[in-house]
Amino acid sequence: QVQVVEFGGGLGQSGGSLRLSCTASGRICRIGKMGWYRQSPGQQRDIVATITWDGTTNYVNSVKGRFDISGENAKNTVYLQMDSLKPEDTAVYYCNFARVQTTVLNVADYWGKGALVTVPS
Repeated sequence: QVQVVEFGGGLGQSGGSLRLSCTASGRICRIGKMGWYRQSPGQQRDIVATITWDGTTNYVNSVKGRFDISGENAKNTVYLQMDSLKPEDTAVYYCNFARVQTTVLNVADYWGKGALVTVPS
């Protein structure tokens, strides 16, 4: 069984910074990719940024140059540093651990419960 716990989020301010972190625990052999997604009210959940086990990162255009994703493979932890926040960044942010292998035959994706980030206009 894999447990996922998110930390961070809360009330930010325009131009300010917030940091999210997320850790997966359990009998984890390897993780293919870690990432962050976000969902605004009435919208679908969209990708924000991802990082692979070898450190390759990918960002949605709207956060490039403002957000930074990083990970600690040994701790099964992923971070999202959010700088130069904008009101349109307001959303619930979900961490994702993709292709998590716990046994030879068991590979699955896991999600955090979400952390609300609010940036007032």
